[in-house]
Amino acid sequence: MSIMVPSTTPALITPGRQALDSALHQLDQAAGHLGLDDGLRTMLATPRRSLTVSVPVRREDGRLDVVQGFRVQHNVSRGPAKGGLRFHPGTDIHEVTALAMWMTWKCALVGIPYGGAKGGVAIDPAGLTTRELERMTRRYVNEILPLIGPEKDIPAPDVGTDEQTMAWVMDTYSVNAGYSVPGVVTGKPMTLGGSLGRNGATSRGVQIATLAALGRSPEGVTVAVQGFGKVGALAAQYLSDAGCKVVAVSDVTGAVHHAGGLDVARLRGHAAQTGGVRGFPQADALSHDDLLELDVDVLVPAALEGVITEANAPRIRARMIVEGANGPTTPEADEILAANGTLVVPDILANSGGVIVSYLEWVQNMQAYSWSSGEVELKLRDLMLGAFSEVTSLAAERGLTLRQAAHVIGVGRVAEAHQMRGLYP
Repeated sequence: MSIMVPSTTPALITPGRQALDSALHQLDQAAGHLGLDDGLRTMLATPRRSLTVSVPVRREDGRLDVVQGFRVQHNVSRGPAKGGLRFHPGTDIHEVTALAMWMTWKCALVGIPYGGAKGGVAIDPAGLTTRELERMTRRYVNEILPLIGPEKDIPAPDVGTDEQTMAWVMDTYSVNAGYSVPGVVTGKPMTLGGSLGRNGATSRGVQIATLAALGRSPEGVTVAVQGFGKVGALAAQYLSDAGCKVVAVSDVTGAVHHAGGLDVARLRGHAAQTGGVRGFPQADALSHDDLLELDVDVLVPAALEGVITEANAPRIRARMIVEGANGPTTPEADEILAANGTLVVPDILANSGGVIVSYLEWVQNMQAYSWSSGEVELKLRDLMLGAFSEVTSLAAERGLTLRQAAHVIGVGRVAEAHQMRGLYP
C-alpha cells in the first residue's frame, strides 16, 4: 500500500510540500520492507499533533505584522517529542511536518528515547531588530506553551535560530511556570544550563559519519560543502582538521573554489566579517550549480531541503554524499545516484549529532549534573558509530541503500514501540 496524501496541483507545490512527499515516500519504502499493515502505516504517516498559530510582531516604527508559526509533534511512542525551531520565510506546515517525521526516525535510529517534533515561524529573522525578534519569539512560545515542556516537547536551535533564541524560549516558559526550567530547551547558553559540546555537535557528527564511510585515511580526500552556515562551516573546519582537502564551499552570497584546498579558518573569518563567502581573495568564484557538480570525493549538502534533484543528479560526480541538511536529496535523485554507484550517507544518520548532544544536555538538566566536553564527545561518537555499524550491516545483508536501511531501522523501532504500547482506548 502506498501512503495516500491529499492531491496538490502543480502550481501549489512548495518546497515544504516536496519535503513532505519525500518523507512519506521514504516511510512507504521502509514500511514495505518491514511488512507493516495499512493501519500502522497510516498511523506512522500521521502527526500526533499539529498546531498553526498567528504570531503578531510589533515593529519598532509602530507597525503590526502578523506571521504564521507552527509546531508539529509527529510521534511520541518512544518518549517526549524533540525537534528544532526554525525561523525562515519559506517555512510552512508541510515542511515542519516532514522535519518532525525525519526527527522521529532519527531519534529511533541512534537509540535515544525521543519522538520527533519540529517548529517554525515563517519570517526572515534578518529583517527584524533584536527587540522585534525577542518579542516575536516570546509571543510564539506563548502560543505553543501548552505543547512544550521538559517531559512533553523540547525545542532546540535550527535554521535562523541560536542559543539566544533558546534563552528567550526557556525564560518565557519559566516565567509562566513560576520557576526556572532549563530542561524545556536544548542548545542553550552555558550560563543557563547548556552542555559543553552542543555547539558544533551536528557538524562533528557529519565529520564522524564522513570518516566512517570513507573507511580509509582522510588525507587528501577532496570535499565540497554546500551551505556555509551553522552546520556547513564547522563541518568544513572539522573535515579540514582531520586531513581532508576542502576545495569548495557555498552560501547564499555565492560559492568559492580552490583546487589546492581552502584555508577554512580564514574563510570563516572572511564570512564573519563580510556576511558571506563571496569575494574571498584566496579562491575563485563558482556558481552554486557548479559546486554541486564538482569532481570531488565527498559532497556535503548542508543547507536546506531538495537541492539534489532529478534534474542535477545525473551530473553529480562526487563519489560520496554526506547529508548535513535535512532532506537535501529527492527520492527521484536517490534512484539516479544509486544507479550511478554514488554512496549516500542519509540525513537521519549523518546529521544526528545535534539531537544526540541535545539529548545529553537534557539528561544533564534533568539530573542537575554536567559532563566534560570530552565525555560528551565520547558519548556522541559511540552512539553515531554504533548506528553507522547497524545501518551498513543491514544494508549489506539485505541489499539496501544506506537510506533505506536507516529508515527500516528507525521506522521499525517506532512501529515496535507503538505496537507494544497498544492503542488507547
